[in-house]
Amino acid sequence: MAELSRGGRTASWVAQLLVAAILFQTLYFKFTGAPESVYIFETLGLEPWGRLGSGVAELVAGVLLLIPSLAVVGAVLALGAISGALLSHFTVLGIEVQGDGGLLFGLALVVFFGSLAVLVLRRHEIPVLGSRFER
Repeated sequence: MAELSRGGRTASWVAQLLVAAILFQTLYFKFTGAPESVYIFETLGLEPWGRLGSGVAELVAGVLLLIPSLAVVGAVLALGAISGALLSHFTVLGIEVQGDGGLLFGLALVVFFGSLAVLVLRRHEIPVLGSRFER
């Protein structure tokens, strides 16, 4: 199994920490039932279980991203959860939600591309794909 270069390891950790920080930051709003979060999930017809379920998924993804041997699993989970959020923005919510200037959408994009970066950088850790991409 190939090892990450020092630069690759640093880039992966930067992405992992950034994605985890964004995911953790949103938990307060989801778990306390903040009006913004309730509005989003009511608009989607998923309040309260969608809000709480996505919060749990994001909590687990954030924790896994901080454990080196499980970072790939965390990135896959984060990518799945945030893909649902992006789909909601594209189809129901719009880019701007309650006058936020597109902040939530922008953060979702950072999580999406950050998670994707972790998967690309750590592709050798994905058992099914790893051997196919080694040189």
